[in-house]
Amino acid sequence: MAGIYVHIPFCKSRCRYCDFFSTTLLHLQIPYIEAVKTEAQLRRTYLGEQTISSVYFGGGTPSLLQSEQICSLLETLNANFAIDNNAEISIEANPGDLSLEKLRHIRQTGVNRLSIGIQTFSDSALKLLGRRHTASEATDAVLAAREAGFDNISIDLMYGLPGQTLEELSNDIWHAIETGVEHISTYNLTYEDNTPLTQMLRQGLITQQPDDTLNRMAELIYEKLTAAGYIRYEVSNYCKPHYQSRHNSSYWYHIPYIGLGAGAHSFNGKSRQWNISDINRYIDSVRARNLQYEKETLTETDLYNETVMLRLRTKDGICLSELTDADRNYCMLHARSFVESEKLILSNNNLKATLAGFNILDYMTRELMR
Repeated sequence: MAGIYVHIPFCKSRCRYCDFFSTTLLHLQIPYIEAVKTEAQLRRTYLGEQTISSVYFGGGTPSLLQSEQICSLLETLNANFAIDNNAEISIEANPGDLSLEKLRHIRQTGVNRLSIGIQTFSDSALKLLGRRHTASEATDAVLAAREAGFDNISIDLMYGLPGQTLEELSNDIWHAIETGVEHISTYNLTYEDNTPLTQMLRQGLITQQPDDTLNRMAELIYEKLTAAGYIRYEVSNYCKPHYQSRHNSSYWYHIPYIGLGAGAHSFNGKSRQWNISDINRYIDSVRARNLQYEKETLTETDLYNETVMLRLRTKDGICLSELTDADRNYCMLHARSFVESEKLILSNNNLKATLAGFNILDYMTRELMR
């Protein structure tokens, strides 16, 4: 099984924390989509004969697309790749774009999973983050998605927001649980270079949450979501049984995928490549049948390091039997102190992070990498 990622970089406005490749030049949508369709045709052999188990429209704001555009993209993908009849087909969406009519049209295209970028149910925090929607619009979007026929809905929440209290975060979690969604992704706000929020931080207009508060927030999320029946299958992701994201799991388990669109990344098991992050140059290069991208061939050490970095994030952890003898010995040697301090546990030949271990995950990862 393999996956397809389609990058839709268009946004009506940029959020203050975002450093993803995106643009507000909405007039480029039509030529861009045609270029993505052409790229799919040019790269139809990239994954060989592998069956596609997931398609993911990410962004940007893919929900800005018209249903006809989504249909056209899916038709091209089906014509060029062996997409499974039961494939998970996801699209990211902004709550402010999701009328009931819009959602019904999206569902009719064949999209069967919706990922809604709510971030928080606090109107003041949404305004600070530069989001276009309100808390009530977020709740309404989930209700409308249900009415439109979606039975696999994910929402994004952020924590560690400037000035956010544990009580405010608890309120966000309660609202998320009350929506009844199948999947909840929780992300610690990060301050990326060259974003308005980072400029505000440097100017002293806002303050960053200390590490001990962030750890407590992560623990609070874990406590409340697991008590509500959600499974923490990856450090930032929770789901009801059988609803983990098939597509995102492919990243954590080294399953091959192809990325289509400007700035999109691909992985075929041996190398990674990424398209240029410039819409006009991307469109021109595809029209010329000369896609511009960079490529990195992965060494055995690279693959081991990626396995450590990605698999430690998951509930399954690192499967030691999948490592070479040398890598397994190296991994266990450097993991010994973490096992003794109960930051890692060894279970059924898998090395897994404990709740305390997730709080120092970056540090443990560095220590286990070559």
